[in-house]
Amino acid sequence: MQAYKKLLHQYELNFGFREPYQVLLDSQILEDAYKFKIDLVGRLQKLLGGQVKPMITTCDMRHLYAAKPKNETLILQAKEYERRRCNHQDLDEPLSTLECLSEVVDPKSSGTNKNRYIVASNDSRVRGHMRSIAGVPLIYISKSVLLMEPMANATEELREREEKSKFKMGLKGQRKPDQAPKRKRDDEEEGRDDQSIADGATSAKKKRQKGPKQPNPLSMKKAKKDNSTTQPAPKKTKTADTDDAQPSTAEAGAGESSGRKRKRKPKTKSDGDVAHAEATDPTSP
Repeated sequence: MQAYKKLLHQYELNFGFREPYQVLLDSQILEDAYKFKIDLVGRLQKLLGGQVKPMITTCDMRHLYAAKPKNETLILQAKEYERRRCNHQDLDEPLSTLECLSEVVDPKSSGTNKNRYIVASNDSRVRGHMRSIAGVPLIYISKSVLLMEPMANATEELREREEKSKFKMGLKGQRKPDQAPKRKRDDEEEGRDDQSIADGATSAKKKRQKGPKQPNPLSMKKAKKDNSTTQPAPKKTKTADTDDAQPSTAEAGAGESSGRKRKRKPKTKSDGDVAHAEATDPTSP
């Protein structure tokens, strides 16, 4: 079972298969499953490891009705499956299983399984034709055992081509995170692009150069002033004038010792007369 899961995983990666898996059942495998008393849907789910959608075409349903002896139990069981319309219901006689399933799986004969069908058939001719269509998983019953065929050559070749193309695309898209994406250009186109870039740069320079270019004011340092030539004469401040008007240190000391300012005493009359008499007296020394 593990090998079948890996095989189905390859179909999922390369051909887009997903649950529920669409399984086309032909009339032959239904008859063999009934003969071996096999629960076909349960075995399919166990084999594929997921939910399945059993389907039967209109032609194979008509084969069950036309079988001799007619198996009513098998017909009732087949009616529970989803009917896959093959557009052959208007024919007087149903097509063979090979013709009907070939048109259902590959309607345009392109060699691809567009609708992602899994074909479960016990007809060796049907399985042989389906091997030529890429991406068709094949299931059959052998001795009451449900088996899945390995990947066919056509499917394997298509898978390898798809992997190589993805690998090449990955190499082309690979680049450093800080590197701008590169584009393929011819030498002539590169020359034209470079010339257009140069013309654009010159035109931009011409537009910007309207006047004389001035130096950047932020990059220029301010010149230092010469104090010897430009320094003005110091002005006399009020503190200097007040220093000249202030008394000397001796006077300041005397004033400070007395504690107050010395006042001149007014002259009295007697003192004035005595002084005058002394000045006029000839006998005075």
